[in-house]
Amino acid sequence: MRFLLRLVANAAALAVATWLLSGITLTAQGTGDKVLVLLVVALIFGVVNAVVKPIFTAVTACVVLITLGVFLLVINALMLLLTSWVADKIGIGWSVDGFWTALLGAVIVSVVSFVLNAFLPDRNQPARRLRGTRA
Repeated sequence: MRFLLRLVANAAALAVATWLLSGITLTAQGTGDKVLVLLVVALIFGVVNAVVKPIFTAVTACVVLITLGVFLLVINALMLLLTSWVADKIGIGWSVDGFWTALLGAVIVSVVSFVLNAFLPDRNQPARRLRGTRA
């Protein structure tokens, strides 16, 4: 269940970036198609962030430390560009036009994802009961 909530949160963050930046385009026609494309792109983005990003971050750890983590924005932009490339290769109508658009998009996606994920329950925290018992 948590996976689906995170997928929807990432799809919403990607939708906000797509809506705000003219360099990120979504070519699906209907609302249902747009939602489906955003969910697939969010899944691709999640896989890219889970598989490629840790490797890339480890390789560039010195640069990340020297820049006090600011280089992570560049890494996030590259992950967004990689997601766009994969989406293009499998024929999904979502693309990012360039590095600077990807950098702004990465900032937007990070902020929106952070805000939305703040409302998701923490898996380490026990669930609260709704029937009159105190947590």
